[in-house]
Amino acid sequence: MDNMLLWRVFPLLTLLASFLLLFYVQNSSKLSHKECSLLPYQHYWITSKRIVTPQGVVSGAVEIKEGKFVSIVKEEDRHWNSKVDHILDYGDAVVMPGLIDVHVHLDDPGRAEWEGFPSGTKAAAAGGITTLVDMPLNSFPSTVSEETLKLKIKAAEERIYVDVGFWGGLVPENAFNSSALEGLLNAGALGLKSFMCPSGINDFPMTNVSHIKEGLSVLAKYRRPLLVHAEVQQDSEGHLEFKDGSYDVRSYSTYLKTRPPSWEEAAIKELVTVTKDTRIGGLAEGAHLHIVHLSDSSSSLDLIKEAKRGGDSLTVETCPHYLAFSAEEILDGDTRFKCSPPIRNAANKEKLWEALLEGHIDMLSSDHSPTAPELKLLDEGNFLRAWGGISSLQFVLPVTWSYGRKYGLTLEQLALWWSERPAKLARQELKGAISVGNQADIVVWEPDVEFDLNDKYPVYLKHPSISAYMGSKLSGRVLATFVRGNLVYREGKHAPAACGVPILARRKD
Repeated sequence: MDNMLLWRVFPLLTLLASFLLLFYVQNSSKLSHKECSLLPYQHYWITSKRIVTPQGVVSGAVEIKEGKFVSIVKEEDRHWNSKVDHILDYGDAVVMPGLIDVHVHLDDPGRAEWEGFPSGTKAAAAGGITTLVDMPLNSFPSTVSEETLKLKIKAAEERIYVDVGFWGGLVPENAFNSSALEGLLNAGALGLKSFMCPSGINDFPMTNVSHIKEGLSVLAKYRRPLLVHAEVQQDSEGHLEFKDGSYDVRSYSTYLKTRPPSWEEAAIKELVTVTKDTRIGGLAEGAHLHIVHLSDSSSSLDLIKEAKRGGDSLTVETCPHYLAFSAEEILDGDTRFKCSPPIRNAANKEKLWEALLEGHIDMLSSDHSPTAPELKLLDEGNFLRAWGGISSLQFVLPVTWSYGRKYGLTLEQLALWWSERPAKLARQELKGAISVGNQADIVVWEPDVEFDLNDKYPVYLKHPSISAYMGSKLSGRVLATFVRGNLVYREGKHAPAACGVPILARRKD
């Protein structure tokens, strides 16, 4: 090599050496594969008679190498296994993309005694959830700035068993401050979340439609979503007057009257005035609005359908508790069922199922919202004073399946609502489907196996007693959960170490 060529190449060699050294330093302290997975190898095959792919349910095998799907082979191509060393044969069990839950409150940092990253993500793994997105409130401080997002990320590092992303908060103090919102988004928030009614958390105040309009204009530059709790309190409704103690605070019907469907309808009426800006050519083209936990199946849903038909970039989710329970079934004093918006009547539940099956509701999420048991007031049973929120994270797969079977729910629909569409909302292009090149996020489960959700069943939530699902008989036992190829959960046992990855959005993607 002549001196001139050496002179040109030397800086590149130096840069490469520096990179390799940095890579070694950064990764030498990382946990080994043996600690991250219950499998001793990183190249293996999974076989099953029911593998759920974007092309349908197939019998065959998927090949996983270094955390990704590298091939998918149908059963009729039997020569595939002639030289394979490591095969996990799951027989008739379903092999499906891992669930993605885009609406979870893990309360960490600041209120980890309510849940926390370790317990919440262990429960997620045991329930077949491989990715979740944590909400910006119920932790303390709320995630409303670049600095508070960094606190959240630090709290998650090496304490999560599945991958975790983060929504930032849109609140009045940052809504008109584009540099503050851009700082939060540049720091990795996957999008923003706001409340149109009091959230119950002091440092997460409610927004109005003007704040939301400003938020959408910033999000348009990043092509990320705004998630909205769509309830607006109406002055003439939702207030109970004391009349000689004429109503019972232990009656669920009393609480139901305080949050009528008109609150959701009023909020959505306001939202569709600004979602028009998200249309092609609109002022906020590139932004997207997502309505969380819809519980009203009547006028609110009609408004959403009309906005979608008009070209608004708009999606909506509902939750398993609105599909499993009805107001008529909730016993006096059983505050485990209190949430907002509330669980409505049986006729409303049927219409939610109909809208979901017809595609008008786009996806499902848990809205896992735990708390300390004493705040649920289980002994007192006061629905007006108890903390609202359904604790459900570990159970959403069997709950959806158990209650959906009578409506003809298919495995493909389950993967669409819990994997594919949530991945799209959170802009996780390499998640949500068993496809070559995607991250190998998998749940293996037995749809026909029934189990009693009681004190003997292994539940990893910090406070199982506050879950409305305890005492249920469900179908759909989770056998195994893989996150990026790591077997993180297998029949009651987790991997030795928490090797989930914090998911951060790229700067202005």
